[in-house]
Amino acid sequence: MAFELPKLKYAFDALEPHIDAKTMEIHHGKHHAGYTSKLNAAIEGTDHEGKTIENILKNLDKSNAAVRNNGGGYYNHTLYWEIMSPNGGGKPEGDLAKAIDTAFGSIDAFKEEFSKAAAGQFGSGWAWLCVHEGGKVEICSTPNQDNPLMPGVGCGGTPILGIDVWEHAYYLHYQNKRPDYIEAFFNVIDWKEVASRFAKGK
Repeated sequence: MAFELPKLKYAFDALEPHIDAKTMEIHHGKHHAGYTSKLNAAIEGTDHEGKTIENILKNLDKSNAAVRNNGGGYYNHTLYWEIMSPNGGGKPEGDLAKAIDTAFGSIDAFKEEFSKAAAGQFGSGWAWLCVHEGGKVEICSTPNQDNPLMPGVGCGGTPILGIDVWEHAYYLHYQNKRPDYIEAFFNVIDWKEVASRFAKGK
């Protein structure tokens, strides 16, 4: 089965004023759709065909640029849409909150470190919160469409939260003010979804 562009669980304008409708429309309908179709073309007739995206990325030959870039782009954006919500914001609770407190000292310290990773990623890329087996969490960043599932990239573990810092994710609304976009992102994080991914990943 070929990969399909996932449907959003909210309208393009649902995350305003933090992420504008036009950016959402282009980001999902053009960028993510492009990664999806190019991924399908790259794996057609190969051993990757019929496998999950997670399996493909965990067993990736990183010299295969088409699968690396488009597989990463497909997976990263799918996660990105799912961990945002019009009812987002607030703070994590339960076991996830405890893991964040253990790793970073407090939710505010986590936000500061996550923001630094996102703002400090040179050029295009992503910042991640990952969970390792046993429940330890860690922040890292990756260039382009790489992600922590890929061998030898970033912090390893399972990504449970990710922010896209490619300019196409924020430039229409924030221009070159990446830190403003990162700050706004915290208002749309769906912590219940992140907590669910934490529970599965640990």
